[in-house]
Amino acid sequence: MSKLQVLIVDDEWNMRNLLRIYLMKEGFQIKEAATGLEALSMVKKHSFDIILLDVMMPDMDGWQVCKVIRETETVPILMLTARTETKDKIHGLGIGADDYLTKPFDSEELLARMYSLIRRSTITQTSQPQQLALEFPQMTIFPDAREIRIHAELVDFTPKEFDLLVLLAQSRQRAFSREELVERLWGFDYEGEVRVVDTHIKNIREKLQKAGMTYNPIQTVWGVGYKFFVSGEQE
Repeated sequence: MSKLQVLIVDDEWNMRNLLRIYLMKEGFQIKEAATGLEALSMVKKHSFDIILLDVMMPDMDGWQVCKVIRETETVPILMLTARTETKDKIHGLGIGADDYLTKPFDSEELLARMYSLIRRSTITQTSQPQQLALEFPQMTIFPDAREIRIHAELVDFTPKEFDLLVLLAQSRQRAFSREELVERLWGFDYEGEVRVVDTHIKNIREKLQKAGMTYNPIQTVWGVGYKFFVSGEQE
């Protein structure tokens, strides 16, 4: 069985060294990047099972790196940072990170979160049945190709934004609570804020509007959460 591939991105050598030693003992294959630009170069050249990404770096911060990676890759990203503010966690998850761990952290917790993200990613990639295109006014969703086209033009979404939009679109007229959406998309073991759903919804709406949608397909259900509303006009 081949070893799981991990990319460690951190400008501090001591942190990279500690992570490398620990994870290699656990059987992982490790590659390292000291800067955001170096990390982006490695992602283009290699395939990784998970990326451990520091937030505070000199050339590009982790948020910028995460956003660029999410334009093309679905690899799980675990943010590692000394920042503890909830708004920072929501921001990171909103731009495509899969989880967020605050330094200093327990090595066993790090390992548990890594395996959880890798397992979830593997299940998503291998267990989905073939799905037909979802046709709506002005928008077509291709679940298997992971493409969304507005007026026939391809629109880019982060993996979590895509999964959230598809889940709502496939269950049209059903209202989902924020807690249910978090459990469906981030997993039952997710310990972050449910407000991350609001951030993703906001991003999706902005992208759809910018692409030329003349109605808002994701409706807020006050006191509950969100649902997908199909119409040529807003309610």
